[in-house]
Amino acid sequence: MIYLSYRFYRWRYEANFEQKLALALAFAALTGICAQIRLYLPWTPVPVTMQTFAVFLSAIVLGRNWGGISQILYVSLGIAGIPWFSGFKGGFAVLQGPTMGYLLGFIVAAFLVGFLIDRYIGARYFVTLFPILLFANLCIYTLGILWLSLMYPLDIYGLLAIGVIPFIPGDLAKILAVSAIGRAIIPKRAYNGEADAFRTYRLL
Repeated sequence: MIYLSYRFYRWRYEANFEQKLALALAFAALTGICAQIRLYLPWTPVPVTMQTFAVFLSAIVLGRNWGGISQILYVSLGIAGIPWFSGFKGGFAVLQGPTMGYLLGFIVAAFLVGFLIDRYIGARYFVTLFPILLFANLCIYTLGILWLSLMYPLDIYGLLAIGVIPFIPGDLAKILAVSAIGRAIIPKRAYNGEADAFRTYRLL
């Protein structure tokens, strides 16, 4: 398993443009599938979905740049008309909806996590990956409520009530799951000239 994982990540790093683009499109599609696993709550216009699971998974599998590109593809192709946003929606209407800030947050979060995963071996352990994902999720929340603030005349407490608090339990569960997956599949040795390639780690 460890050997196969290393071979995949090494291949992924050395893959040509077409192969990387195919992987990015696959994770964009996965994000679209996860968007359909949703729960609507009566006090928030933003549904609870499995999207962040796919976003973080794309980052730990595709790494620097291509995890973020997968989310750029998801958002841009959705705006272009592919109906893979939550509720099988697509098109320019999302630009006027309450979820656009979160979609932009997906891109930022995937670039951030992917960069750290590829750049630092120390970021690939559960005890480091978990807080990294927490911070990335905070970036999603921040952009999400900033967008909501443009649409709803609410104070910060109101914005938190509709744009952050309902999602915390589910997001914590998704972050725990992705952290465990990352710990299991990401090789703990260098495959692309990591900044800390010569350091020895004794982490979980």
